[in-house]
Amino acid sequence: MIRVLVVDDDALALELHRAYVERVPGFEVAGLASGARAAVTALADPDREIDLVLLDMTMPDGSGLDVARRLRATGSRVDIIAVTAVRDAATVRAAVSIGVVQYLIKPFAFAAFRERLEAYRSYVEGLDRAAGEATQSEVDALLGSLRAVTAPALPKGLSDETLQAVAEHVRTAAGAVSSTEVGESEGMSRVTARRYLEHLADVGRVRRVPRYGGPGRPEITYAWVRA
Repeated sequence: MIRVLVVDDDALALELHRAYVERVPGFEVAGLASGARAAVTALADPDREIDLVLLDMTMPDGSGLDVARRLRATGSRVDIIAVTAVRDAATVRAAVSIGVVQYLIKPFAFAAFRERLEAYRSYVEGLDRAAGEATQSEVDALLGSLRAVTAPALPKGLSDETLQAVAEHVRTAAGAVSSTEVGESEGMSRVTARRYLEHLADVGRVRRVPRYGGPGRPEITYAWVRA
């Protein structure tokens, strides 16, 4: 079994990712850490065996990059998969330079999460098989197993760029927002905004919240769930 430490400062994300890990064969949760300091403490515990860290990049008490650098400074060989909403090139480059083996951008569905873990499991199994000196083809296969991940296609008519803009709008809103409010802010029709919001709800990134305020059926609004 691959023992996983899940690190995220958001309680809902922490619980969601824990549940996701438990749904993938060959993995088990070795611990949960709700911040950078908690992650460092867990990783330094000699009685806790950890093979893989699912690491958020932004936490109030320190960044995921700081945790990773500190981990590498101790000589630890624990692998890291970044699980974060941070997607700027500088952070991705820094993560790769300190040995992050996968980089999964929020929001994502379970299928994308499972695919990353299964690719990592194939990589570990390949290392186990290639005992001693590896051939060029074995090295290529090992590295390829980490990169042979195909992003799940968005529903027809949706774009990743617009999805990220809608997700950021909901994430930073003071409360639940309607499709009309999102459409007006992002320069799209209410129907188009609703398609993006419904997709985010389907993959578990927002929750539907009824808004009551007049006769008839309540308006459906959407609130970020921090996953």
